[in-house]
Amino acid sequence: MTQAHEKTHEFDPQLLSEVAALPALPGVYRYFDAEGGVLYVGKARNLKKRVTNYFQKNHGGSRIGHMVTKIVRMETTVVRSEAEALLLENNLIKTLHPRFNILFRDDKSYPYLKLTGTHVKDGAGAPSASTQTSPLTFSPASATTFPRIAYYRGAVEKKHRYFGPYPSAWAVKESILLLQKVFKLRTCEDTVFNNRSRPCLLYQIKRCSGPCVGHVSAAQYAQDVANAERFLRGQTQEILGGLEQQMLQHAEKLEFEQAAELRNQMSALSKVLHQQSMDLGGNNGDVDVDILAVKVQGGKACVNLAMVRGGRHLGDRPYFPAHIENAVDVAELDAAMDADALVQAEADVAQGAAPAAASKKARVVKTKSLEALVLEAFIAQHYIDTPVPPTLVCSEPVDKDLIAALAAQTGVRIAAVHQPREQRRIWLEMAQTNAGLQLARLLAEQGSQQARTRALAEALDLKMEDLAALRIECFDISHTAGEATQASCVVFHEHKMQSAEYRRYNIEGITPGDDYAAMRQVLTRRYSKLAEAARNNEARLPDLVLVDGGKGQVSMAREVFTELGLDLGLIAGVEKGEGRKVGLEELVFADGRDKIYLGRDSAALMLIAQIRDEAHRFAITGMRAKRASVRTGSSRLEDIEGIGPKRRASLLQRFGGIRAIASASAEDIATVDGISKELAEEIYRVLH
Repeated sequence: MTQAHEKTHEFDPQLLSEVAALPALPGVYRYFDAEGGVLYVGKARNLKKRVTNYFQKNHGGSRIGHMVTKIVRMETTVVRSEAEALLLENNLIKTLHPRFNILFRDDKSYPYLKLTGTHVKDGAGAPSASTQTSPLTFSPASATTFPRIAYYRGAVEKKHRYFGPYPSAWAVKESILLLQKVFKLRTCEDTVFNNRSRPCLLYQIKRCSGPCVGHVSAAQYAQDVANAERFLRGQTQEILGGLEQQMLQHAEKLEFEQAAELRNQMSALSKVLHQQSMDLGGNNGDVDVDILAVKVQGGKACVNLAMVRGGRHLGDRPYFPAHIENAVDVAELDAAMDADALVQAEADVAQGAAPAAASKKARVVKTKSLEALVLEAFIAQHYIDTPVPPTLVCSEPVDKDLIAALAAQTGVRIAAVHQPREQRRIWLEMAQTNAGLQLARLLAEQGSQQARTRALAEALDLKMEDLAALRIECFDISHTAGEATQASCVVFHEHKMQSAEYRRYNIEGITPGDDYAAMRQVLTRRYSKLAEAARNNEARLPDLVLVDGGKGQVSMAREVFTELGLDLGLIAGVEKGEGRKVGLEELVFADGRDKIYLGRDSAALMLIAQIRDEAHRFAITGMRAKRASVRTGSSRLEDIEGIGPKRRASLLQRFGGIRAIASASAEDIATVDGISKELAEEIYRVLH
């Protein structure tokens, strides 16, 4: 019996029978361990051949061998094409977070520039210069007549136009500022627009044309909106040509004031374009491009994404994938299996030079660099839910099949350019430099943070084989004279703060200002269910629970943990030092240990202070938001009987905001359509 067969016998017969029954069709497979954790997600042109290779070959002591020995369960999904398999595979990777896949986590959604209202095709209803009259003779119109530009983050809607995505909020706001300078589009909210009687400061400083008070015609404003859209698409020469033609038409009719306005607009646009040309070093015709540079060092990787939209370089954003050390062997095995499949396919067609040629291709696939694997994983995962531009400039060669599948999935014709020239080369070199700088920063920060974790574990004698597994939860209470009391819980894990696991707790039913009762309530709510789950091995308790306070708060935590049957050794209080000076804090323990002073320059104290300060910040921001909500009544307007969406909208449109409604008298509120005197008095009573 061969070693490979001996290896096969170690697996559950039920699992092996499932492997044998797989179809020879394209699809996606998932491997699970004994605890139900996802080990790996992969795709295949032929599910049967691909999965069978995992269980029939001896992978030795490699990472893939380590993974295979942990497989106890498998799931597969058959799809119609490789493009569908690519989409499903990377959706599952982003959802399930498997341990042996290169994983790019979404930190947040991309921001967009929003232009309200539906799009009007060029030439359809566009105003001509001959139909425009003096802009000072028009009466105010509704907000829907005059679209606004705004920063936006979230799901897009068909009733508005969106430009982007942009790499940062700063890039969006910079673009809005340019549009204000050149085209003078409004940025105010619709409720403000509909209730203005005179122009705002932006009109005075020539950043808005004043449509709210009739200082610009709807036709002229529509032309400015159309030009702004062309600018965002990079059609700058068309804008200048159109403005020049309009200016000459006005001059021929002796309408010199209108001609001067257009001349000033052309001057402002030319200045912007000149600065843009200086920033980019010229214009090679690229309108929408993504530049992707990857750097791998010290077991970490960084993909730096730089964006060019409408011919303008908008900035860049770094991405740091997880699990690259586990994914290398598995990705190489998958590539080798694909290459073997090519060899077999070509051998079936022709028994001459084709197998040798395919073998040569197989060797090329097997030697694919880690940088290329990381870059391909980023492209596959990133562009699932992010619009892909027609050109990708890449620091590493990218698999043509991946680009073809991505194009089929998105419906966009995509070109992946490696070793670019001229301006694209300059962009790529900038992105590579930024990738190196961002990776160096990450390694420095992680080295410092790991040293702090190690110092704290040693100071508190925490026996941890894997320091990354150390989990600390910290609690703080915040209120203003007893008003809007909130408790915060922040989590430190894997050498960093885990903001996705933060929680806020509204504290109710206590004497205002009683911090001890608030701490008792939040600890009881946090750990009552968790303690039961931990006893059933369904959850894991933290290794350390920090409370911001001294003996009083620790005593309260001791009572809660005693009632729940939890280990008192988990609790530590961060007590202010003499004179409440920073750096003199001491740790107070619930299990009777003597309190300790870590030292002003101690790395352990730096970590404690970082976690404590984050809990304090998180509690204060929540308390302030809750207090503002209570004072303005924004959380109670919808709760008033008789106030539905239409009446609420009428109130907001009439007064411009919740604060204005709260400041109004019952008589003023009753003047709103649909609001009776009795309902107005009820609104006034609730808000006061």
